[in-house]
Amino acid sequence: MAQELKDLTKRAVNYSQWYNDLVVKADLAEQSAVRGCMVIKPYGYAIWEKIQRQLDDMFKATGVQNAYFPLLIPKSFLSKEAEHVEGFAKECAVVTHHRLMNDPNGKGVVVDPDARLEEELIIRPTSETIIWNTYRNWINSYRDLPLLVNQWANVMRWEMRTRLFLRTAEFLWQEGHTAHATSEEAEAKAREMLDVYAEFAEKFMALPVVKGVKTANERFAGAVETYTIEAMMQDGKALQSGTSHFLGQNFAKAFDVKFINKDNQLDYVWATSWGVSTRLMGALIMTHSDDNGLVLPPKLAPIQVVIVPVYRNLDQLREVDAVVEPIVNRLRGMGISVKYDNADNKRPGFKFADYELKGVPVRLVLGARDIANGTIEVMRRDTLEKSEAQLAGIEEHVAALLDEIQQNIYDKAYGFREKMTFKVDTWEEFKDRVEKGGFVLAHWDGTTETEEKIKDETKATIRCIPLDGEPEEGKCIYTGRPSHRRVIFARNY
Repeated sequence: MAQELKDLTKRAVNYSQWYNDLVVKADLAEQSAVRGCMVIKPYGYAIWEKIQRQLDDMFKATGVQNAYFPLLIPKSFLSKEAEHVEGFAKECAVVTHHRLMNDPNGKGVVVDPDARLEEELIIRPTSETIIWNTYRNWINSYRDLPLLVNQWANVMRWEMRTRLFLRTAEFLWQEGHTAHATSEEAEAKAREMLDVYAEFAEKFMALPVVKGVKTANERFAGAVETYTIEAMMQDGKALQSGTSHFLGQNFAKAFDVKFINKDNQLDYVWATSWGVSTRLMGALIMTHSDDNGLVLPPKLAPIQVVIVPVYRNLDQLREVDAVVEPIVNRLRGMGISVKYDNADNKRPGFKFADYELKGVPVRLVLGARDIANGTIEVMRRDTLEKSEAQLAGIEEHVAALLDEIQQNIYDKAYGFREKMTFKVDTWEEFKDRVEKGGFVLAHWDGTTETEEKIKDETKATIRCIPLDGEPEEGKCIYTGRPSHRRVIFARNY
């Protein structure tokens, strides 16, 4: 285990390699036999399950219900909304045949040439098209609205440059798709779901985010507006961590989804879609972790507390077992996930390093001498500080410590973001600051042409126009034209 840690690339040496090493060494995921796709291992999937469970509860609290729609989408559906198909055309995986046959030359199996589909099917890159084709059958009157549906699913986007969790050809996500009677109601829902994402990121992931709206150039294909939460990673790059789209009537018109409104008139419905993916796993890793391994916020850690016994013989182990059992039961009764690792096939030092690498927030160590003294060793993963606590009342101490760790992890990430956020007013300042990383608040003239030129010359994109940003008169850092507010530029994942 010590060698595993020794082989973990340091962040300061190569941040990208540190990330790749950590995902594999912490047993979160690995590359699969299919290029660009990943295997999410049990420990990694346990974190995703906690993300999923919490978000699902938050969605349902807003009236959303879960459903499931097909993986395969008729190609003709993607042709119905021109901007949408243009946005995804280069990323689509296409199913052309429905049968295999034995190779006549005896070399395994081949595609049966007689089994070509009449219409090709697209493995969903996102589900707007097939869902809106379905909604046409569900919606007739204003009484059928709003329709608030979410699905947990996988999608396929044919990525050539992949990185585990951050960008893979297949990934897991949720996609919400809602239908409304008015534009105002739909836009309010899109904003509400953005707020849900921001609350989840900050309260559960300990991830400070900026809420904003995307520029026309960065909008979701087919959307009228795209709202986003943007986070900063430890290398100063931005990560888009969730998006919510106001789709207007674009998809309703493309799929002829109409309803009789309260004035007894026929109208097209108004739509939203919104989603987060396993990319959040990447955000979690890159925001908090260190050169010793993962640092997980307690609210999302699969194991919040691990207890490791130290003993010389079986009699001492039995003594520790007897003390630990009621502690484990009380912690679990408090809703705290705890593991008592009394397996005899690994030394305590190996266990310490392993749980440190996996980011377990609190480690308790107990031996016969501790029992005699009425104390227990406590180590917190966020600071690596060790302390001695009283054995009596250790459960309450641990519960308070978990809350403290959750807040400390957030405060640390927030402080880093504030330190790495800069206002600049000249092109030279801008280029220098972008090169060094961080969020750069600068004036922009509002044109796609300027946005593209800045991206081409610096690799920085407009991450968002902050929703809480105040109007401010200034001059575009590139063209010198008038600007009425600052936007956030950054290099990104």
